[in-house]
Amino acid sequence: MTSHELRPRFWETVEMADMTQAEWEALCDGCGKCCLLKLEDEETAEVEYTNIACKLLDLGTCRCTDYPNRKAKVPDCVIIDMAELDRISYWMPRTCAYRLLAEGRKLKSWHPLISGDRNSVHRAGISLAGRMVPEDHVHEDDLEDYVVEGLE
Repeated sequence: MTSHELRPRFWETVEMADMTQAEWEALCDGCGKCCLLKLEDEETAEVEYTNIACKLLDLGTCRCTDYPNRKAKVPDCVIIDMAELDRISYWMPRTCAYRLLAEGRKLKSWHPLISGDRNSVHRAGISLAGRMVPEDHVHEDDLEDYVVEGLE
């Protein structure tokens, strides 16, 4: 098996810490929610989602336009890996495969690994394709005006 091959139904048989990089990356369903700006109350740790997308997110495909260099271009980009998963999972969407598997739950039927179709997340209405605002179109003082309910 090469590092780019996916083992059959690996998400059901392989511990997350033992997944190859390709398998780890394949868990991302492409919803775009983790690339939204979020507001966190420092006292309560409550997280509110906005519909403001990171400047690198393609608003139509919900994929990063410069994935390999994202941390250099967006220094506060959170890289989702095993080391960070426990620390950040509380702000990840409840439908996120990384969060679901970390909590011992199953992937949703619309997840591309289950459906076999990368666009199933869009057809199921889970992705935010076409429903986001580019980060550079919003003034920092107006962030709270873009808080939306039901995205978590």
